[in-house]
This record gives sequence, C-alpha cells and structure tokens, in this order.
Amino acid sequence: MGEASPRLFGTDGIRGLANRHPMTVDLVMRLGQAAGVALRTGAHRHMVVIGKDTRLSGYMFESALQAGFTSVGVHCQLVGPLPTPAIAFLTRALRADAGVVISASHNPYHDNGIKFFGPNGMKLPDETEMAIETLLQDPALNQRLAIPAELGRAKRIDDAAGRYIEFCKNSFPRDLRLDGLRVAMDCAHGAAYRVAPAVFWELGAEVIAIGDDPNGLNINQDAGSLHPEFLQAKVREVRADVGLAFDGDADRLMVCDETGRLLDGDRILALCAREMQAQNILKGGSVVATVMSNLGLERYLTGLGLGLIRTKVGDRPVLERMLKEGCNLGGEQSGHLIFLDHNTTGDGIISGLKVLEAMARHGKPLSQLTEGMTTVPQVLKNVTLPPGSDPMTQETVLQGLARVEREIAGSGRLLVRKSGTEPKVRVMLEGDDAQRIDTLADELCDLIRKTCP
Repeated sequence: MGEASPRLFGTDGIRGLANRHPMTVDLVMRLGQAAGVALRTGAHRHMVVIGKDTRLSGYMFESALQAGFTSVGVHCQLVGPLPTPAIAFLTRALRADAGVVISASHNPYHDNGIKFFGPNGMKLPDETEMAIETLLQDPALNQRLAIPAELGRAKRIDDAAGRYIEFCKNSFPRDLRLDGLRVAMDCAHGAAYRVAPAVFWELGAEVIAIGDDPNGLNINQDAGSLHPEFLQAKVREVRADVGLAFDGDADRLMVCDETGRLLDGDRILALCAREMQAQNILKGGSVVATVMSNLGLERYLTGLGLGLIRTKVGDRPVLERMLKEGCNLGGEQSGHLIFLDHNTTGDGIISGLKVLEAMARHGKPLSQLTEGMTTVPQVLKNVTLPPGSDPMTQETVLQGLARVEREIAGSGRLLVRKSGTEPKVRVMLEGDDAQRIDTLADELCDLIRKTCP
C-alpha cells in the first residue's frame, strides 16, 4: 500500500495558489459533490449558501462549486461578495445544510480557499472534514450523482447584503446612536467593501472609507488589517474618532484610537469584557483567548475578578472552549473576536460595533476607554528546523525550558511550540524585564539550534 494522501483541509479549510493543486476547478467541483453528499441530512430539500470575497478567481470557483453541488441534487443560494461571518449568519437564517466561503482571508489575491460552515453556522468538526475528504478520493463518488429530474437549482439572493446589514445593526443597542462620531475604516478591498460602510452610516456615524474599491487583484494589497499604517494615517488626516481595519474576508478587526495608536485584539477583549461585565451580560466569568494573548490581558481581567481561559492558536479552538465553558466572549490577539450572543464566528463588523458602543455609551475618547490595560513586553523568535528533527523530544532542550520557567515563575510566561505550517519552532517569552526575556529567548533558540544541527 502507498502512503496516505496528505490532508487537504488545514486549520481553516482548503487553501492554495489559484489554478494550482489543490485549488483547481476540477478538484473544487468534485469537492462540491463530496460535500453535497456528506452534508445532506434528513429527507428535506437540500441547500447550501455560497459566498466569496473579491478575488478574481472567485468567479471560477463559485461556478465550480455550483456545478458540483447541483450535480448531486443540492440547491445553491449564491450571495456574491460578503464577509465570512455573513455566510455563517445566512446559513442559519436560510436553514441551509451548509455554508461555503470562497476566500483566502488575509492572503494575497493569487491565493484562494474554501471553508465550510455547518447548519448551525459553526465551522465543521474534523470528523466531517475527513468524511468529505474520504468521499473526494473515492472513485465511486460518481455513482452518487443525481438523476436528471433531481438535479439541484441555483439562485442568486439579491437582498443578501441587506439582510446581513440589518443583522449587524441588530447587535447594536436600540437606545444608542453613532451620531457625531467620525469613523475611518479600511475594507482591504475585500468582502466588507459595501456592507461595512453601510452598517455604520445607517447607525448615524460619519464614515470615511478607504480600501473600498476592489478590482479582483488588490485585496489585502497595502490595505486592511495587515497594513494598519494606512488607516492610522487616515485617522490622523481626517481627525477621526476611531479607525477600523478589516481583513479580506472581514472576520478579523484591528482598531486604532483617535491618536492613531493601534489596539490589537487583546485590548479590545479587555475593553469589551469590562463593558459586558458592567452590563451583567458577560457569561462564564471568564474570557477565552489563545496562548498568544498577552500576560497583560490576564492581569487586567484578574483585576476585574474575571478569568482568562487559554486555548491553542486558532478561532475554532477558541469557539469550542467558549461553548464548553459557557462563555460568550473570546478571541485572538490577531483580531478574530467572537461575540457568541450575536454570531458563531469572528465578525469584524460586529466587533467594531462593540467598540463604538462603548464610545457612544460613555461619551469618551477611545484612548481613555482603553488605558487601563498594561501590555507586558513580549518577544517571539523562530528557529528553522532541518527535515525530520524534533527538538521538543531532546532532554537538553527540556531541561533548558524548565530552567527558564523557574526563572520567570510568577513574573512572566514561556511558550515554545512547533509550527503547524512551517518547519520551525516558535519561542515566545513574556515578562516585565524586556531585556532579560530577550536574552532568555536567544539562549533557548541557540540551545534548540545546537540540538538540531
């Protein structure tokens, strides 16, 4: 027997260079067939929602998925360019069997990807992804094609954007408005370019948008949450009260205050946790974040009498832990923030509304509302590994890690992990003494290199 084929599904669906394996038209069409067979439940009418971002290759993959799904008797509801969280919402709202997003998130235009939501609007569990992959590789999949009378139909939902705009607005308190607030936003020439400005304008804000002119090739190019410096400059130029930067599929948000100072996901979690606690709507007594969140967030929440529950990196582990612990606020330092009372995945627009809700409620500048949390110095260094090496099994490395943990006990934090996408070990250290943790990180990196020459 030959070796097993490498998994197509990564941490966030299938992703790669457009028109190259695995992101080819023929594979994506067959993926639609496999997913259509795997995700159908019960004897009711079978239907999927298909959305995309603004990449040029989205047209051909939309058609390929449509052909695949309809060939196995699944109806397709096409919504065009909309944020990833909009597809999660519409999948639930339309009682669909699944939602499909054609996007490579923050990657350049030449990449694309496919990710799925289940009928509950949540990302598929590993078992379901494996079932789809098994069907995809099964030569007998062609025997599951529908008879001519039972082929699926495809329909474009013209009011999908309007439905999502109203959904976002309903997450904002009816007794508040955004009148008098000037909001600068960078839509990354991506999926939020139409709906994001509309949401904030309809709630009363003056909106100044950049990165809102997609041409199929400029998504994430010198724009959006990957390049917040352009938003920071725009905030200062137009004297905006706040700046919001989305990524290509608008499930991530970066914020800057009226001075142009950048606020990452940790600071937004701190602000929102305090606000939700004050309104007695924070559930579980804790916030869920990843191992990458700053120690300063943990200390701040402790001061509020709240806990910080850490998970491995990724928004799916965060959501899974939120559900397990009964929490309704969680997210990543990178800006994937989940407000579970409103949506089942990271939603950049709703995250932005929560920030502006605090500003409208208190009538204070954002710089004042976020000044309570002190960030602890953090260093992150990578060590490239030779093929086949695993320093995390070496006794000298384990002893070195134990020594550093003893030294920083009570005043810092150490995280060393192998990358899931690259042949690297990532060394992260936090502590109050910036110079000392930088030295300790270098020592650990040198030790790992010597162990794996």
